Amino acid sequence: MRRLERYVNAGGKRLRCGYTTGTCAAAATRAAAELLLGATEVPEVAVDTPAGVEVFVEVERVERGDGWVEAFVRKDAGDDADVTDGMLLAARVERRAEPGVSIDGGPGVGRVTKVGLDQAVGEAAINSVPRAMIAEAACEAAQAHGFEGGLAVTISIPRGAELAAQTFNPRLGIEGGLSVLGTSGIVRPMSEEALVASIALELKVLYETGARDLVLVPGNFGHDFAVGTLGLDERIIVSCSNYLGAAIDEAALLGFDSVLLVGHLGKLVKVAAGVMNTHSRVADARLETLAAHAACAGASQETVCAIMEAATTDAALDLLEQAGLLERTMDRVTRQVGAHLAHRAAGRLAIEAVIFSRQRGLLGQTDGAEALLLQHREQAGMTEGDMR
Repeated sequence: MRRLERYVNAGGKRLRCGYTTGTCAAAATRAAAELLLGATEVPEVAVDTPAGVEVFVEVERVERGDGWVEAFVRKDAGDDADVTDGMLLAARVERRAEPGVSIDGGPGVGRVTKVGLDQAVGEAAINSVPRAMIAEAACEAAQAHGFEGGLAVTISIPRGAELAAQTFNPRLGIEGGLSVLGTSGIVRPMSEEALVASIALELKVLYETGARDLVLVPGNFGHDFAVGTLGLDERIIVSCSNYLGAAIDEAALLGFDSVLLVGHLGKLVKVAAGVMNTHSRVADARLETLAAHAACAGASQETVCAIMEAATTDAALDLLEQAGLLERTMDRVTRQVGAHLAHRAAGRLAIEAVIFSRQRGLLGQTDGAEALLLQHREQAGMTEGDMR
């Protein structure tokens, strides 16, 4: 297996990146399509990932049948090894009468059984970005061989059903196998020690520029909402990943005056349960916490049980809205988030939070959040007119 020789420095360590199951699926698709349409051999495939990184993936095995070719590649997770590291993933490609590219999942790829996920109920658990990568790979192969007909692609994972039992897929409502995931095509290493050290270093550098009021976000969703919706200055935004508690402690030690936390409900609802390391391997109290606050807000047993069975927090919000309890429940969750943040800060700095979802936008903000937002906008020289 050809390794991805791309590295990141985190916390003084040099860590090797890997590539996603989505990149594997695109690579296998390109190889199978090339062989189906006329190539004699394809030992390796190049994939242009959404992150702008070109990845070279070795084709490990090829199988052929009547009108189809199936290519197998092996997943390389880099230094962020998980259950998918080293597994085989295959793409079977065949011609079809209809134009365009159809994409489906075969053995070992899960099926969606609950609403609220990236794909509709009944569809293969191949997310939107990997689907686009797979379609692009098939189209590029067709163009290279002058083929103008349609292609059918079926992605399979030989040990997918077995490996899925070690993931959260069954609980999320993805049954029968793994998901094909990835938004960038590249897996960045997630060593906890290295990440926490990297966050601490970024905070120190920001503090030394003279910044005293900080915005923390768990990741890209929070960053995009903070900049695009709240109009905050991205120069004072630091991603704390899952390590919120460690980031708060470091900000306090450095001497920051305030922290404004901006995050998606899927992360921040865990904070309402006192969880300060929000990685799913450490704690996943999202639905339990929402269900408990819904019950306190007056939800029926039926609604509480439905929330506990929801696939995502967005699906749970739909249930709360149907019960007429969305605002009341979010008020309770937001207050509890504020209480736990204040407890962690322990008077060392001011700390507030803004909670949102991608579908609904702003869901709640702690009592002092508006004042901090105004302060940040004034520091950036913005007016209310600029925000409209």
